[in-house]
Amino acid sequence: MTIRLVIADDHPIVRDGVTGMLAGDERIEVVGAASSGPEAVAQVADLDPDVVLMDLRMPGGDGVPAIAELRRRDRNRPRILVLTTFDTDRDIAGAIDAGADGYLLKALGRDELIAAVVDAAAGRSVLAPSAAQSLMARRHHEELTDREIEVLARIAGGGTNRTVAQGLVISEATVKTHLLHIYSKLGVRDRAAAVRVAYERGLL
Repeated sequence: MTIRLVIADDHPIVRDGVTGMLAGDERIEVVGAASSGPEAVAQVADLDPDVVLMDLRMPGGDGVPAIAELRRRDRNRPRILVLTTFDTDRDIAGAIDAGADGYLLKALGRDELIAAVVDAAAGRSVLAPSAAQSLMARRHHEELTDREIEVLARIAGGGTNRTVAQGLVISEATVKTHLLHIYSKLGVRDRAAAVRVAYERGLL
């Protein structure tokens, strides 16, 4: 069976380039091209594609809300692959949490793109190395306890060990212990890095 594909990207040159890259493979047929998230949602309703390649940031409407809307309508179809230049932890987490089945970067080559589309259509998840690393790291980040997040939030607000201890009615030694656990789980060495990573990952 031919894999029916919709491409959602606000840059015509990207849409044309991806279409050209896929044109030589008989397994894939590009049936639609959208310039925004809402347009992609509409095309999915009209064209019933198997796979959507979705950019994240588009002036007419971003990809994450579109992914969430498509998943609200159908949890399994179409398969949705993010294809973007953005690889921050927040971008990756937002797309995957919204329901994307894979996360790709635009630097990938033709063969990699074709393989990703075929894998997605077959029900397999496809992740760029940076996305896979980010998601693996999130598993550790999610192990932060409620109290550790509370401590980190107070630190992010400018609190010192002493003021955090006073506010939570615990000892400064306990605050230091919580911070050591936080550093270990986030893979950082100091409070500034812990706060930065926590914001990037949506923990704060």
